[in-house]
Amino acid sequence: MGIFDQMKQAMQMRNEAKRIQAEIEKISVEYANGGISVTARGDFSISSIKISPEAWAEAAGGKPERFETMLFNVVNGALKSVKKTTQEQMMAAMKNGGMPNLFGK
Repeated sequence: MGIFDQMKQAMQMRNEAKRIQAEIEKISVEYANGGISVTARGDFSISSIKISPEAWAEAAGGKPERFETMLFNVVNGALKSVKKTTQEQMMAAMKNGGMPNLFGK
C-alpha cells in the first residue's frame, strides 16, 4: 500500500469518525424516577432536569437528603442509559458500513 492509499484511508477513517460523532450528538435519553426526570445527550451532557411539585414539596418539607439522593440516582441513571444507547449505536454504525470496512474486515 502506497503513501497515497494510506492517506486516502486515513481521510476515510476521519470522515467516518466525524459522521459517527454527529450521530452520537443526536442521541437523547430520558430517565425518570420519584418525580424527577433527567434527559442526557450522547455527548454525556445533561440537557434537561424536570422536578415535579411533589418532589419539590418533599425537599422543602424537611427531607432534602432524600431529594438529593433521588436526583443523584436519576442523573446517574440517565447517564448510564445514554452510555448504553451510545455504545449500541456506535457498534451498529461500525458494523453497517463503518470503520471495519476500512480495515478490510
